[in-house]
Amino acid sequence: MGLMLSAKQGHIAVLSRGVARIPGLSVLLGMPVLHSLNPLVKGCVAMVGWGHKPTARRARRWAADHGVPYLALEDGFLRSVGLGVAGHPLLSLVIDDLGIYYDAARPSRLEVLIRESVPDAQRLAAVQRAMALVRRYHLSKYNHAPDCKLPPPTRQCRVLVLDQTRGDVSVSAGGADQATFTTMLAAACAENPDAEVWVKTHPDVLSGKKQGYLTVLPDSAHLKLLAEDVSPLSLLEQVDKVYVVTSQMGFEALLLGKPVACFGQPWYAGWGLTDDRHPERARLVTRREPRSLETLFSAAYFDYTRYLDPASGKAGTIFDVIDWLARNKTFNDELRGTVYCVGMSLWKRAVVTPFLKTPSNRLVFVRHAAQLSSRLSRLPGRVVVWGQGNMAVWQVAQEHGAPVSRIEDGFLRSVGLGSDLRAPLSLALDDSGIYYDPFSNSRLERLLVASELDEASREQASRLRQRLAGLRLSKYNVGGGFVLPAGAAGKRVLLVPGQVEDDASIRTGSPMVCRNVDLLRMVRAANPDAWIVYKPHPDVVAGNRIGAVDAATQSRLADQVAAEAGIADCIAVADELHTMTSLAGFEALLQGKVVHCYGGPFYAGWGLTHDHMPLPHRTRRLSLDELVHGVLCQYPRYRLPSGTGFCSVEDVVDHLAASVRSNGQGVIGSYWLVRQFRKLRELWRALVGSAAS
Repeated sequence: MGLMLSAKQGHIAVLSRGVARIPGLSVLLGMPVLHSLNPLVKGCVAMVGWGHKPTARRARRWAADHGVPYLALEDGFLRSVGLGVAGHPLLSLVIDDLGIYYDAARPSRLEVLIRESVPDAQRLAAVQRAMALVRRYHLSKYNHAPDCKLPPPTRQCRVLVLDQTRGDVSVSAGGADQATFTTMLAAACAENPDAEVWVKTHPDVLSGKKQGYLTVLPDSAHLKLLAEDVSPLSLLEQVDKVYVVTSQMGFEALLLGKPVACFGQPWYAGWGLTDDRHPERARLVTRREPRSLETLFSAAYFDYTRYLDPASGKAGTIFDVIDWLARNKTFNDELRGTVYCVGMSLWKRAVVTPFLKTPSNRLVFVRHAAQLSSRLSRLPGRVVVWGQGNMAVWQVAQEHGAPVSRIEDGFLRSVGLGSDLRAPLSLALDDSGIYYDPFSNSRLERLLVASELDEASREQASRLRQRLAGLRLSKYNVGGGFVLPAGAAGKRVLLVPGQVEDDASIRTGSPMVCRNVDLLRMVRAANPDAWIVYKPHPDVVAGNRIGAVDAATQSRLADQVAAEAGIADCIAVADELHTMTSLAGFEALLQGKVVHCYGGPFYAGWGLTHDHMPLPHRTRRLSLDELVHGVLCQYPRYRLPSGTGFCSVEDVVDHLAASVRSNGQGVIGSYWLVRQFRKLRELWRALVGSAAS
C-alpha cells in the first residue's frame, strides 16, 4: 500500500476492543497496536477501524480531528475455513488508507493499485500460479461449505443470479438498492428465455437471521432457488453466465472464465472485464481503464492484502494461506456431519479431538457398541475407532450403514513416547484399512498405488527426505547418541530394532516372525560374521509394553545392545537394518540404508526393500520420493501444539528440530506423576478447544 507504516517508528491506535483482539493484528500492520480510549499519546502514527461502517465513525472522526491517517481494515479475500462469527481467526486482512474497496464513491487504495500495477514476468508467473490453485481447490473467502452438485440441466444453459443480504454495506456503497436486484432478476430472465435461472440466496435469509433482496420470486418454470450454503467456485463451475450486484462471487466467476453482468459497482467492475449495467457506469469508467484479470488479481490478492503464516503466526504470503486453506478445507470436507468416536479413554479423547474437530462436524464420544447403536438409530454419522477397534462396534456400524475410519499415530509423532503420555503432532485417519495391516487395502496403500507426482511434489518429497536424514528425526526422537566400538571395525554392521510384541503391526503384519528373540536368531544365523546391534523398543525399555529379550540371550545373539540410544543415530552407523515391521525400516530408507523386512510393513513390497515375506498384491515399483510423499505428505494429519487447524509436515519438522535443539532428545520413560501431569494438561487443552469450537 502507499502508506509505508512499517518504516515508521511508533504505534497504531485502535478504539474498538473487538478490532484490538484480532490475532496477529500487529504482525499484519507491521507495527505495535495500542488499544486505548485516549489514543493521543506520543508515537501514534495512524488510527485503524473496521472499514467504513457506522461502527467505525468515531475512529474516522478522531483521526480527522488529530491529523493522523485513518486505516480501514476488512477481511481479506481468502480469510479462513470457518466463519468469523463462529470464532475462526482470519488469515488475511486488507488495509486501506484512501477508502475501502467496496465503496465506489471514491477511489480506494485497491483502485490505485490496479491502475498503477504493471506485473513483471516473475510476478505474473506467481499470480497465474495462485489463480490456478484457487481454482483447483475451490478457495473463497470462507471455505467451510460443501461442494455444490446441481441436478441435471433441463434447459440449454444455466444462469446464476446472486442475491445478497440486506444491510450488506457493499450494496449501498456500490450504488445499489432493492430496485437494483429487481432489475437484475428481470434482465436475467428476459435475456435468457431458454435458460435455467438459479437465484442463489444466503442461507441466513431462510433461517430467519437476515433478510435478502430476492425473497419473493416470480412464478416461472425456469426460475429455481438455491438457498443451501455451498462452495462458491463449485457452484460457479456449473453455470454459463453470472448476474451480480456487488458480490465477491462475481470476481470468482471471472477467475473461472464466466461472463459477468454487474448491476452495482463492485471493485472489479469498470476495468473492461465485466458487462457493466449500473446507471452511473460511465463515471466509474472515467476512473478506471481496461486491465487484465491477472492485473486485478495481482493488485487485490498480492498487494492490497496482507497474510499471516498460519503455522508460525508471523507475516506470511498468499501461498502460505492457500496451502493451509486447501489442506484444512480437504480435511473439513472429509469429516462432515456427526462423528462418533467409540471406546476411547479420556486421554485418547484429548488426543483425537483437535485432529477430528472441524468447522463442519460435531464430535460425539460413546463408550461402547450398545451406546453407538442407540445414537446411530437417532442420528446417522461416521464412526471412528482407535486402531482396529472391536468386532461389536464394526457390526453395529455395518447394521446402520455407517462408514468406519481407523485412527493411529503418525510417523513423526513427538519428542517423547506416546506411552509416556506425550501428545502427538500427527495422526493418520484411514477410511478403508490401516497402514500397518498389509492386507487391509489401507488408504495409504491406495495412495501409493495411484501415486502420480508432479514436479513440485517430487521436489517436496526430495527436500523432506534429505532434511529428515540430515536432522536424524524419528517418530519419537528419544535416546542419546550412539557409536560403534573398535571391535566393529571392518565388519558389516546390522541393526535389529526390537518391537512391542503385542503391537497390532506384529499381529496383522508379521505372521512368520513375531518375537524379537526369533528375529535376532534368524539374523544371526544368516549373518554369523556380522556386527549385530540390537536396539530394544523404547516403550519396552521404559517398562510400558512387552517384548523384552533377556540379557543372556541378547549377549549371545547381538554384539552390542543400544538400549538408551536414539534410533536415528543407530541407523546412521549401520550398513543394513533387519526388521519385522518397525517404522525404523522406513527411517533407514530415508538414510539410504539396505533394509530387510521379515513382515509386511507399509514400506515393503514396492521394490525398495529386501522382502522375506511375500506381498504379491504390491506389484507397483516406487521411487523413494514417491514413497516419502505418500507416507509423510499425504497420509497423516499434522498439528502444532499451540496452533489451530492442520499444518504441513514441514511445519512439524521445523517444530521437532527446534524442540530437539533447545531441549535435546526426549528421555526413554518418565515418572508416573509426570505422565499424569501431561494427561491433565492435554485434557484441559481438549476441553478448551471443544468449548471454542
